[in-house]
Amino acid sequence: MGMSIPDGPLAYDSAHPPLPLTDLERTVLVLCGAGVSGWHLGMEHTATADADRGCNYPIRLTGRVAASAAGIETSELIVSDDAGTFITRFRDLDPAGLQELQAASDLGALLHRADRHCMRLAEGRIELPAASPHMDAHNFWNANRPGTTLFVPIVDLTQQLLEFLAIQMAEGAIPWDPVRNRPCGDLDRFIRSGLLDERKQASIVDIEQSALTTGAIELGLICQNVVLVMQAMGLGGWMFTGLNAPSVLGAFAADGIPGLGFRFTHDPAWTTPNPVGLDGGFESLCPPYYADMRAAVDRFVALKFGPGGTYDPARPGPFRDNPRIKAAIERYSPEFVDALGEVAQYLHDTFGKFPATIPSVYVRVYAQAQHIDLDYYDRFYGPEAYLESHREHLARWHP
Repeated sequence: MGMSIPDGPLAYDSAHPPLPLTDLERTVLVLCGAGVSGWHLGMEHTATADADRGCNYPIRLTGRVAASAAGIETSELIVSDDAGTFITRFRDLDPAGLQELQAASDLGALLHRADRHCMRLAEGRIELPAASPHMDAHNFWNANRPGTTLFVPIVDLTQQLLEFLAIQMAEGAIPWDPVRNRPCGDLDRFIRSGLLDERKQASIVDIEQSALTTGAIELGLICQNVVLVMQAMGLGGWMFTGLNAPSVLGAFAADGIPGLGFRFTHDPAWTTPNPVGLDGGFESLCPPYYADMRAAVDRFVALKFGPGGTYDPARPGPFRDNPRIKAAIERYSPEFVDALGEVAQYLHDTFGKFPATIPSVYVRVYAQAQHIDLDYYDRFYGPEAYLESHREHLARWHP
């Protein structure tokens, strides 16, 4: 509704004004796309753990509606339309907040409580020119237009990579720099102690590609959730990649295109600047948010094992015998933390950023929702082009 296809065999001007999503429609899509589903149950076992210790892979036990590799759960969802731009704060939702969402007695209570776990970034929608390089030409006519709601899932690849490094190093693997054909850091003392095995080498490029792939899958699942629920609700829209991620995040702020206002680090050797986070809203585990990568690793370890962390026996969780089971989850030894910090610091010092070869914060796929103009589909396609939910949407959701 409210859009115009300017030319071609499907040229069309909607006779209806744009109809924005209501607060209820938007919140349902947010919660079903990237919300909290309860506790997830962790990783039951790994052969590399001590015989009497449990698997320590997950960073969080707060369950989300989109699957996350190894229970890392670093994603959030940014939502932007004419009512404002927001980012969810679900990944570190404390147990009390989780129970509060589960206990909502009606839609009004759910809306109110969900809003308390979102942070407003701007009063209106993201400003993004319908022009190259900020947007692909086939999306000029319809992306981020009045009346639409844009969903931008985002994942923190610093946490993703630290977990993948920890998994590999727990198996004795030496993170390897294939560019310089050497270990990632001064690791001889960890080889001598037996913590790492000189016969096992794991290319940092391969490890980072795995982190990027699983992070991208998580974002795709969030968008797929949004699209499926849009169909059930009777909204129009689609999943797409036609927005330039650096533009969306704010790499062109100096040119008057603020995007989402993320912080970037720069190096003349890079083809694009590296997004590291949103101050106060989505800060990754790397400088400038931490003095160095050893401090970032300490924070990573604290997220799991520190006071109030995921495996703190005093913190609620999914297990019936919660204190005993959480206390039995394998902890990182001081030597292991030292080794992980050495590798992470080497990558930052050598490549100028962490991760070395992929962005610190990743955005690539989007979903957009709007109200469809049934007249257009009746004219060009026929009624089989949409669902009964689309036909009845206005009567059900806008009586």
